[in-house]
Amino acid sequence: MTPFRSSTGLPESLAAFLCHLFPFVGGIIFLVIEKRSRFVLFHALQSVLLFGGLTVCHTVAGFIPILGIALAALLSLAGVLFWVALIIASLQSKWLKLPWIGDFAEKQIRNW
Repeated sequence: MTPFRSSTGLPESLAAFLCHLFPFVGGIIFLVIEKRSRFVLFHALQSVLLFGGLTVCHTVAGFIPILGIALAALLSLAGVLFWVALIIASLQSKWLKLPWIGDFAEKQIRNW
């Protein structure tokens, strides 16, 4: 049985993987080019929201004296852990919904 292909011609799991392999940027690219696969759109939007949010939080942490360094380190660790978990889930064709972000992404793609 051949895997379902997204409108890009790639298997869905590979397209979702690429959304996370290149955090934020990969998600934006697939939000623009994907027309059919809700699975790919979900992973793309979740990648943009998660890694965009982490970038903003990292920037804010840079302005906090002393505690900002510890906060930035925790954000980096969380980012790597989420990144690995999302890559594995996408390659296994799983809909790994992150708290808050996953619910928001799921609601948005229903209206796509």
